[in-house]
Amino acid sequence: MLPIYERAGAVTVRRAHAGDAEAVRAIRNHAIEHSTALWTEIPQSAAEGAAWLAAHLERGSAFVAETDGEVAGFAVFAPWRALDGYRHTVEDSVYVREGRHGLGIGSALLAALIAAAREAGHHLVIAGIEAGNGASIRLHERFGFEHAGTVREAGIKFGRRLDLTLMRLPLD
Repeated sequence: MLPIYERAGAVTVRRAHAGDAEAVRAIRNHAIEHSTALWTEIPQSAAEGAAWLAAHLERGSAFVAETDGEVAGFAVFAPWRALDGYRHTVEDSVYVREGRHGLGIGSALLAALIAAAREAGHHLVIAGIEAGNGASIRLHERFGFEHAGTVREAGIKFGRRLDLTLMRLPLD
């Protein structure tokens, strides 16, 4: 069984459930509207957010962090590519609610996610991070992810081209 992660009683990470859909959607939509972390400018509707989370719940690959009785962040892993040759490689996503950064929430979520991916038998976790997001790159480095390359001008958001840094963590 996957352990519950706690950090000094302030942050608890647990598996997500369907009742977390609106809180997760709010965090995702804030990232869509205000950051280059998600490369879309179209916020999710409630139905889209619930369906997105449901796919992760079915895989057992969604976690939330709670602080002070509220969802303060979430993390998921998903197949990196659809072809069966990639079946042991997953991509992670870690998001923290605005105003809750720097409290160890991202670290607690990433630790739980790595443990769950390992327990599920995956071999490799890939992180695709907007190259200017130094905080996310440093978070992943602290967990042993190594730089695998940067794809220049891979995406566009807010009218500017963005570079994608790829990082990797072998699990076995």
